[in-house]
Parts: sequence; C-alpha cells; structure tokens
Amino acid sequence: MRFGFLIKRGKPEARDLAGELIQALLARGNTVLVCDAEARGIPGAEMVSEATLGASVDALVVLGGDGTFLYGAGLVAGRAIPLFGVNLGSLGFITHFQRAEALAALQAVCDGQVPIDERMRLAVTVTSAQGERVLERRGAVNDAVISQPAMARLLDLEARLDSEIITTYKADGLILATPTGSTAYNLAAGGPILTPDLEAIVLTPICPHTLTNRPLVVRADRRLVVRNVSNNAAQLTVDGQWGCAIEPGQSVEVRKEAVPLRLYRGTGSFFSILREKLSWGERRA
Repeated sequence: MRFGFLIKRGKPEARDLAGELIQALLARGNTVLVCDAEARGIPGAEMVSEATLGASVDALVVLGGDGTFLYGAGLVAGRAIPLFGVNLGSLGFITHFQRAEALAALQAVCDGQVPIDERMRLAVTVTSAQGERVLERRGAVNDAVISQPAMARLLDLEARLDSEIITTYKADGLILATPTGSTAYNLAAGGPILTPDLEAIVLTPICPHTLTNRPLVVRADRRLVVRNVSNNAAQLTVDGQWGCAIEPGQSVEVRKEAVPLRLYRGTGSFFSILREKLSWGERRA
C-alpha cells in the first residue's frame, strides 16, 4: 500500500511517532509519502507536494488533533481515500486511535482487518447576488458557519429549502453542520447531537435574537440556500480551515457531497466516545 502521512506542526511527539510508524510500514514493503516539512528527513519517506498527495496514496495517516484531521480530509477530498487518525490533541472526536494502539492498528490496516466508515460531507457553494456566478466551492466534513466578521452586529440570514423559505434568522450567525460536525460548534451553540451514520443537515442559529428560532434538522438530499440579506458583510468559515466574506445579497448553498469522507473505525462506539470525551449522561454530585 501507499501511505501518506500528515503530522501536526510544532509537536515533536507527532514526528517521533511518525518515524516509528513509517519504519514499521516500510519493513512490510509499503511505500510512505509525506508532504509536510515536519516529516522531512524521516528515513525512507518520500516527499511530495500537498497538491499531488491525494492522487499518490491509498490511505492517509494523520497524527494530531481534529483540526489536523480536517486539514488532511481536505487534501484528499473527492478521492474516497480513507484516513487513519491518531489523536495527539485535546479532544479527538474523529481521530479515533490513541498513540499506544497506533502501531498495532496500522498493522491491522495493512492486513485489511480494520473496517472503514463513511461519513457524509457537505458541498458548499458561494454564489453572487444575482445567483448567476459561482464565486467559491468547498467541501466540509464538519460544518459551514456564517457569522459576524469583526464588528458585533446582528446578521439577517434568509434560509430556503428547495426554494421554500424557512425563515430569516436575525442572529450572530448560522451553523450548517453534518452529523459528524454535530458534536463540534453545533453542540456548543445548543444544537442536537446526530449519530454519524445519518444523512442530514443541522441548521443551528448562533445567539438568535428571538426565542422562537430553534435548531432544525433537514434531509441531506434537499437544496439548502442561505442568503445574506443584511446591510453588512458576513464571514463564511468551512471546517475552521478556510473562509471568505459573504457580501450583502450573496448566498451560500449547502447540499450533500457526492463523495463521502472515509475513515478507519476505532474500537470505541460513538456513544462511548461521547461518554469519554464529554462525560455525556453523567450526573454530577
């Protein structure tokens, strides 16, 4: 197999672990490709550019936290390449493997013994005020967030589902999340938790200026469009990795991406991860 490696920057622990895992993979006759300066000089690893990594590997090993994982998912987006995430961060919702089990689990990957899960991704499109021009296209694993830029001003965001108006949110912003992203910003903003096998989109307003606006869950095969009807620009952020301004009149369209995220499944269940990471369901004395 051809394994790519992405290493969290500025974390010596990640580089040390990468060296150990790479040597084990090479000993089994695998090829290892790296695209990060953090991995430069690791014996046996071949350097490639980020632009060519996705077309060069069969699997991507990510050593870091969820942010590094999301960045890696962007590098292989649209190619159905599975990711193997080792949690070296603080939370680790989608980096399923711990350092102590990484070597054995990666050996099992080589033997075809680790199942692969598929997670829905979002296709995020920014269109001009008249809707005739596509300005940007991005894919999201967690969410697309429309929020205030620098000034703390309420936004007016008109949401439509298959051309039918839902409402105009007057809020600090709006989160459009996948089931995978439901435990990220969506959860912090009071949105619901969705199991990752669902195909749905969650709309969660950020600090809405009304008591009647509540989170909404819609089917993923619907066309969801949010138009900025404010007098000022908003900020679109995709997976916390990329952003752009949404000027008055411009729209953000969100729908299910054709190619899902694929990731190697860890040993813990979704609910065990919730209990471990968030103390979910526990009662405090």
